[in-house]
Amino acid sequence: MSAKEASQITETILRQIESEKIRTIKVEFPDFFGVARAKAVPARHFPKVIEHGVQFAFPTFALDLAGNPAAGTGTAEETGYADMTAIPDLATFTRLPWEPNTAAVIADLYYKDEPIALAPRNILKRIIAEYEQRNLVPVVGSELEFYLIKRDGDSWRTYADKPSMVYTWNTTIDPDGITRKIMDAVEDMGHRAVAVAHEFFPGQYEINLDHGEALDMADRTFFYKQAVKEIAFQNGLMATFMAKPRSDLGGSGYHLHLSLADRKTHANLFFDEKSADGLSELARHFIGGQIAHARGLTAVFAPTVNSYKRYVPGAFAPFYILWGYDNRTCYVRIPPERKGGARVENRTPDGVANPYLVFAAALAAGLDGLDRKLDPGAAFDGDAYALADPAKTPVVPQYLHEAITALEEDEILSKMMGPEFVKAFAAVKRLESQRFRAHVTDWEFNEYAFHL
Repeated sequence: MSAKEASQITETILRQIESEKIRTIKVEFPDFFGVARAKAVPARHFPKVIEHGVQFAFPTFALDLAGNPAAGTGTAEETGYADMTAIPDLATFTRLPWEPNTAAVIADLYYKDEPIALAPRNILKRIIAEYEQRNLVPVVGSELEFYLIKRDGDSWRTYADKPSMVYTWNTTIDPDGITRKIMDAVEDMGHRAVAVAHEFFPGQYEINLDHGEALDMADRTFFYKQAVKEIAFQNGLMATFMAKPRSDLGGSGYHLHLSLADRKTHANLFFDEKSADGLSELARHFIGGQIAHARGLTAVFAPTVNSYKRYVPGAFAPFYILWGYDNRTCYVRIPPERKGGARVENRTPDGVANPYLVFAAALAAGLDGLDRKLDPGAAFDGDAYALADPAKTPVVPQYLHEAITALEEDEILSKMMGPEFVKAFAAVKRLESQRFRAHVTDWEFNEYAFHL
């Protein structure tokens, strides 16, 4: 972008702030968890922020969700607990419909004037650049499931408690119109929702966003998840993207739909009308990358202790690492659409996963598949949970610490995501895993205390 173009964008944004009477701008960035870390600045100060950025503590990337710092991330004690600089990307400037007179902008992160290698948005931009060098454009669509729950005395219950109201959308399953408010907010922000429905379990919903180029899709998803959480909270509810919020409820997935377009013609390169199944060799190699790196990918796709409660046979979440045509029991599903709709669906991520890291990791694995022309093997036919051979078929990691080790041992994936990221992410995630290992759960007390 030229200096003239940058100046024009800045002037456009400043005029928008004035004409729409925006008083506050939140400068945000995603941490490892995908949580929006932000500072709110008054509109009069925003021109200086555009030029100089905002300072945040670099050790933000050393913290788990309880605020505990992990040692050995390379971002805390090693830097003297230094600051990093957040520079707004004005292309992401968005008015927030749920906050009066407030807008937000996503920032890129720098340390000592250099892009921070472990920052999730920087990682995704780096992977996309690899595709651009090959004249390829990664296109992503995502399906994100979540629960709406409400407090009931000292416990929580689902917002809509009607059983199995799958594929409905009415006041029976949403009496207060919360999902309509979320849809309206998404549309007001220009982030293009395409469908909303109640999912299979009580209080579980899915709002799909229109597919798009990878970075734009990640930015839109980042704002979308904020909309879900904030609008639910403003209406007396809690929205959660947890993989498995309760033992008696199903899991919430984050199904990725991935394809590649030609940079000049925008044609879908996963489609080949001459092949028997309509898939190109490029698509097969991309699938091969997903399968080859499946275990290493899981740490990013399933980044919490709770995530692994979802990976059980029969739960319509991956267990065996297989691919199949329109087969929801497989790790990779190939939806039936062809031509412009030809795509690869990776069903492994869960709702809490960071969209920037998820896209980056999946695309990194796919890129390795393209570069090494990996063969995914034959498509699996039938119920993988019942028919796969356990002795011959790999399974996804079953615990967070196992997945972290798999990521570290995947040399190609670790190199592409960046050693700085793997080091810091592994340190934070191991701390989380160790804290859970030392915690006594209600299940343990109820199971053992009386009898033993």
